[in-house]
Amino acid sequence: MENKDFEGILLIDKPKGVTSHDVVSRLRRKLKMKRIGHAGTLDPMATGLLLMLIGKATKASQFLISLDKEYEGAVRLGQTTNTQDAEGEIMVESPVPELTEEDIRRQMESFVGDQYQVPPMHSAIKVDGVPLYKMARKGKEIVREPRFIRVSLFELLAVNLPDMEFRVAASKGFYVRTLAHDFGARIGCGGHLVRLRRTTVGTFSLAEALPLEEVEALAPSGIEKRLLPVSRVVPSHAL
Repeated sequence: MENKDFEGILLIDKPKGVTSHDVVSRLRRKLKMKRIGHAGTLDPMATGLLLMLIGKATKASQFLISLDKEYEGAVRLGQTTNTQDAEGEIMVESPVPELTEEDIRRQMESFVGDQYQVPPMHSAIKVDGVPLYKMARKGKEIVREPRFIRVSLFELLAVNLPDMEFRVAASKGFYVRTLAHDFGARIGCGGHLVRLRRTTVGTFSLAEALPLEEVEALAPSGIEKRLLPVSRVVPSHAL
């Protein structure tokens, strides 16, 4: 029997190595429901806050996807990969210049504000109906249309060269691994993303989420108690 009455937003702490679609599939099996989706994909390498939409809450997808998001992560300078993150193949290695924390912060400031960002080839963006990542896997690279994005925060958390840890907050359509790639290019030695954890989506916080394994261990009634109302962020008349 399908749990047709379940409705709301379920906050999941996604583990590493699992796709966002994997989480959808696992919850569908757990709750015996087909009407489950998510708002804002996380790459398999990334962990952290994933908004799962249960039942009629899937109608709010477009509203929730548009919320600003905040992340913590780490960039490894001196190495450029074909995917802009640690999942890819190292293409170029360069010596990392001697950098002080002040040098790094000064460069980070230039990435804050309204700007255009060129999305990576290894992404789900479609061109003529074909996802870019499928072209990339065949060794193809095409010109991508820059996207308007806003970075409201980009701050340094720690430095242990060649790695630097950061916190960033940005608008819909922003790619953190592209930021890592572009930051490495700005420094002059290249760089790629080695760790990423999403901590907030709009007013939703990772502190409110449960790890996927703990959610799967709950009875359906226990999961139902964890559901948050869509009205928390979306007016009822908008659905």
